[in-house]
Parts: sequence; C-alpha cells; structure tokens
Amino acid sequence: MAPYEALYGRRCRSPVGWSEPGEARLLGTDLVCDALEKMNVIQERFCTTQSRQKSYANMKARDVVYMVGEEVLLKVPPMKGVMRLGKKGKLSPRYISPFEVLERVGELDGDLTYDVEPVTILDRQVRKLRLKNIASMKVHWRGQPIEKATWESEQEIDDNYL
Repeated sequence: MAPYEALYGRRCRSPVGWSEPGEARLLGTDLVCDALEKMNVIQERFCTTQSRQKSYANMKARDVVYMVGEEVLLKVPPMKGVMRLGKKGKLSPRYISPFEVLERVGELDGDLTYDVEPVTILDRQVRKLRLKNIASMKVHWRGQPIEKATWESEQEIDDNYL
C-alpha cells in the first residue's frame, strides 16, 4: 500500500489519472488531449481572475496632488530581517516623520531622487573627543527652509561638494 493511500484512504490522482476512479480509459492521444483542454480551461480562469483583480485595483488607484506647504508622510518599504530606523520586526515604523512639500523640487532622476546642493554654511563647531577633534558645519541645503539646516561633518562636505 502506498503512503498516500494509507494516509488518505484512496489512490493518488496524478495528472495521468485525472479521470474518475473506476472509469477505464485507454492511454494514448485522448488522455493528452484531455489534459491539454483542462490546462487551457485553467489558464482562461487565471486570466479572468487576474483581470478582475486588476479592475478592482484600478478602481482604487487615484492621482494624489499635494499643495505647497502641506506635510506628508513617507512610507518605508519593508525589509525582512533588517533593522531600519532603530527598530526591528513589528515595532519598525511604517512611515517616517512628516516632510513639507516644497515649491520646486527640480528635475527628478529615473529612480525618483534628486540631488541637493549646499547653499550656505551657517555655523561651524569643533567637537573634542578623547583622541581627536571632529569639525562639523551647519549647512543650509538648496530647496529647504533655513530651519531644516543640518549638521554635517566638514570632511564629508569637502569630499562631496567642494
């Protein structure tokens, strides 16, 4: 007795035996034609299901328009097993803090990114650690308000922008 038959109490119905049990069929071209017809039926049903799901998704799709000055949340794509933004698993953030919509972003690249350039250096400071000094600058970026200026290391600014 086969393991499948012992477990389920009936013989396994492989694609070769798609006919009803007890129905005697001759092996040959009829069996192949029946299998091909059934595969065509399955493919047609997949296509109708796929088109139905696509129409449901298209009904929910909409163009989103944001106004200048409005704040939006950016969605963080999930990465399984990778710690992102300090949390891992269920507690990892789905969205990151609100960002203000700017008047003009400029030209976007193919991957929807754009290059930012420093406009002015607002402040400098040197932090002293035990063995070394770290020079940093407060940088005002193009397209950002002055309140959003960030502290960057002087070495990084020199390498990337000067």
